Amino acid sequence: MACARILYVTVILVSMALDNVARRIPLLPPCDFPAIYNFGDSNSDTGGISAAFGRIPPPYGQSFFPRPAGRASDGRLVIDFIAEHLGLPYLSSYLDSIGTNFGHGANFAAGGSAIRRQNETIFQSGISPFSLDVQTVHFDRFKAQNTEIYHRARNLSDRRQVPRPQEFSRALYTFDIGQNDLVAGFRQLSTPRLRAAIPDIVNQLAAAVKLLYQQGARAFWIHNTGPVGCLPTATLYIRKAKTDKYGCNKDQNGMALEFNRQLKARVSKLRAELPQAALVYVDVYSAKYHLISNTKTYGFMDPLKICCGHHESNIHVWCGQRTLVNGSEVLGVSCGSPDSYISWDGIHYSQAANQWIANHILNGSFSDPPLTTITQACLKR
Repeated sequence: MACARILYVTVILVSMALDNVARRIPLLPPCDFPAIYNFGDSNSDTGGISAAFGRIPPPYGQSFFPRPAGRASDGRLVIDFIAEHLGLPYLSSYLDSIGTNFGHGANFAAGGSAIRRQNETIFQSGISPFSLDVQTVHFDRFKAQNTEIYHRARNLSDRRQVPRPQEFSRALYTFDIGQNDLVAGFRQLSTPRLRAAIPDIVNQLAAAVKLLYQQGARAFWIHNTGPVGCLPTATLYIRKAKTDKYGCNKDQNGMALEFNRQLKARVSKLRAELPQAALVYVDVYSAKYHLISNTKTYGFMDPLKICCGHHESNIHVWCGQRTLVNGSEVLGVSCGSPDSYISWDGIHYSQAANQWIANHILNGSFSDPPLTTITQACLKR
């Protein structure tokens, strides 16, 4: 009986201890991020490429803004939902000088951007000149100039338009880039050559993180690349692609998984190289693939269906464009219910899909190290 009583008490005490630990994890003090600085491509561009090369046309932006707002979607992007979650305004693009307010961060992302510089122009292949190294140069200039403006400002209202110098080290630095390196590689390189290029691509992203760390950045939120083989364009023009049961291009997804494997390992090494940094690796691939493989469960249509544009009988008119087909003008218009589609225009996700993805990564479900919320992203683990 005595042994049984001791065992019982021990179990109760251990259970209470574990319960206390479980209760303490969500009670960790949240990070008070005063700003976000984002680096990326069209998945997180809030107006950069639109400002640099011409306004993205209607019906982009129709579901929320309700006008074109520099975003390659019918509404908000994942980065917009991150800002909402942190109680911050939507990010203004660094490249957009009209109506911008950088008091709570800036967005250096630009549609078509890659990590590595590409030997192509945007007019040839849609690859942006604003590669990741250029984006970090923009940040360096932005920080220096805004710090100077802040110290020279004569009144409070002027200072509110720029970040306070001491807040750069407390901001969240987000990355969502790499997809265009793979897309360019699919077009330009053989599979062995592209695979051999991945270490250099990953190291260049790591070099960008190091540069920002040297500038005082400490909290990093790094997305891996999504399942590019599940984008409708991945199979639209490839007739003999090997596909999985959801219609995704298996070879392209396999390359994305290899990129992500190496990226995760490199982020792990960065934790040792940058001892004061908190680096969170976010498995966006798994979040997106889970949505794509469970569309009916979450109320979405076939993931390969495209909402905006005309794609029938091998005739493709892209979203917002118009062309003559057999003497008649065909418009790339929106579908009637964008919120039931995953793909907005064949390349980019709809606002509804972006919101689903954001909800499932902001709660830490796909983070390494594990978090209960993005507001813990400044805490070293």
